[in-house]
Amino acid sequence: MISKRTIDKIYEAAIIEEVVGEFVQLKRSGKNFKALSPFTTEKTASFYVVPHKGIYKDFSSGKGGNVVNFLMEHEKINYPEALRWLANKYQIEIEEEQISEEEQQAQSEREALSLVVDFAQKWFQDQLWNTEEGQDIGLSYFKERGFRESTIKEFGLGYCPDKWDSFTAEALNKGYSLDKLELAGLSKDRNGSPYDFFRGRVIFPIRNLSGKNIGFGARTLKSDKKSPKYFNSPDSDLYHKSKVLYGIDKAKSEILKDDNCYLVEGYTDVISLHQSELMNVVSSSGTALTEDQIRLIKRFTKHVTILFDGDAAGIRASFRGINMLLEAGMSIKVVLFPDGEDPDSFAKRVSTGELHEYVKKEAKDFIVFKTDLLASDSETDPLRRAELIRDIVETIAVIPDGIQRSVYTQECSRLLDVPEQTLIFEINKILVQRSKRSARTSNPQPLEDAPIPEQTPEIEELKGITAEAQEMELVRLLLLFGSCIIRLKVKEEENQEANAEAAILDQEIAVAEYIWFELSSDGIALQHPKLRLIHDEYLAILDEGEFPDEKHFTRHEDPKVCSLCADLLTSKYDVSSNWEVRHGILSESEEEVVHQAVRDTINRLKLYCIRRWIQELGQELQKPDLSENEVDLLFKRKIKLDKAKLMISTYFGTTIM
Repeated sequence: MISKRTIDKIYEAAIIEEVVGEFVQLKRSGKNFKALSPFTTEKTASFYVVPHKGIYKDFSSGKGGNVVNFLMEHEKINYPEALRWLANKYQIEIEEEQISEEEQQAQSEREALSLVVDFAQKWFQDQLWNTEEGQDIGLSYFKERGFRESTIKEFGLGYCPDKWDSFTAEALNKGYSLDKLELAGLSKDRNGSPYDFFRGRVIFPIRNLSGKNIGFGARTLKSDKKSPKYFNSPDSDLYHKSKVLYGIDKAKSEILKDDNCYLVEGYTDVISLHQSELMNVVSSSGTALTEDQIRLIKRFTKHVTILFDGDAAGIRASFRGINMLLEAGMSIKVVLFPDGEDPDSFAKRVSTGELHEYVKKEAKDFIVFKTDLLASDSETDPLRRAELIRDIVETIAVIPDGIQRSVYTQECSRLLDVPEQTLIFEINKILVQRSKRSARTSNPQPLEDAPIPEQTPEIEELKGITAEAQEMELVRLLLLFGSCIIRLKVKEEENQEANAEAAILDQEIAVAEYIWFELSSDGIALQHPKLRLIHDEYLAILDEGEFPDEKHFTRHEDPKVCSLCADLLTSKYDVSSNWEVRHGILSESEEEVVHQAVRDTINRLKLYCIRRWIQELGQELQKPDLSENEVDLLFKRKIKLDKAKLMISTYFGTTIM
């Protein structure tokens, strides 16, 4: 685990505009920087970097946070990986805190496997370029596939000589242990004689999201039918085939940018399309699509375009995987290449422009594509036609969104010439059966043992005042002006009602202390969990005699807190000093009116709470089993609340009917 001291060093050293500038073309805009969003496709810049606060905010996608959050969002890496990326960039030595013996052993195991795999990749690549066998066999094969030398190097392709143990012997000679070579699937043992598992094959390194080598795919160049065409590394602590997508490290940025992922079958399809500048393409490495791979795609986009060759049997075999994509809420399109063509061969045969035009023009909605495909096979056979309709209905039924299901039902009714109500009836039957199966297989906990979920309040609206809006504004003012000293005068009529409150208010007080006094005296707690966390943590630090600065929260260990603070502290618009200089228009800064802003916000929040309490009292009074004493107490409380509501409404100059 990275130490707190190291994390602080990383945050102090990292210059957010410098880091973001490696991925986004920034242009200065006053004190800040602007750019087109790296997360969406837009024509007007709405992505802001605020250097003096160390945060970014993308108004197009809603994302925001600090420099670590940006790396996590843009590169789709986790918190420790983002910290290590920055530590490497700014040459900061990472101090590790003490971890458990089991964690240390697991970490050492992964690191040892990672070193072995890295060594193997470099060795295979060296064999490809710098040995006669590698050049004659491996390099020739790749060039025959139409791969340029720059592409071969970019993907780190290699070759393992067709010898018994040339790699294993070299690895052992370099000090790597045989058990790690076997765990990584690089070496096997036969009767006490270790040998190279990938011998005589061209090598495709498989990398994770951050571009680290984790395993290999290897293709034989022999025509031996007894030997599988492709081998993959076995699953290990480092590599899980079902969780990896080949090419994701190179495709992720383009997937985010285009909001679409092209899905193909093999390694060479990915490489050929990448070489033809279709960058947002990945492969499931020749295996059936898994839930983990779908979740990985969904981190970047909900739109998938599957590129099929002309093999109808292969298309039908993939229907189950596509149903899984639909069930995950993905939007699926399909591109079918001409007979005898696959993405690899087609990309070689046509120009880059023609390829891009083809996949754009030929992309069809999957359910419409499936309906057309199956309908053409069953035009004259009533039984097969009934099977087709059932098949299509089952596919529509997996879609979680009701509106999408309805749209597809209407379209398929038109295409199949079947009454829409018939399709709806069959879909509902499937949904009811699935619900019953789910109820039978689930094992609900007894009610008294069931965990109580965190109460996330609805953003309820009462008379134009929303609780979340006022809470967000209050926390924003707390973060920006918590240490500012204000003096709030109390009117004489207020003094007569609340002398104690007047005594406190009729003096200089910090904004943070005033907020605490106002909320605590009326028993008001913030309802939004993250806003409450910021508020409570701020006050806890204040109790220790310090005012926390913005950086405490913009560098918070909870990424959601960082993102929320970026929302609160970033604005698209600033008041220009030119208004006064050029046009004679005087404008007050927030610092000059903070006392009024804080009081207005607190009173709006109080008004919201009072209205909610009055509603709840009304519901209580409708209960039939209340005693006369209980009714009397509730009415007395309602009178007090009505009076408080009138006072606050008068403060805002509104009339209550």
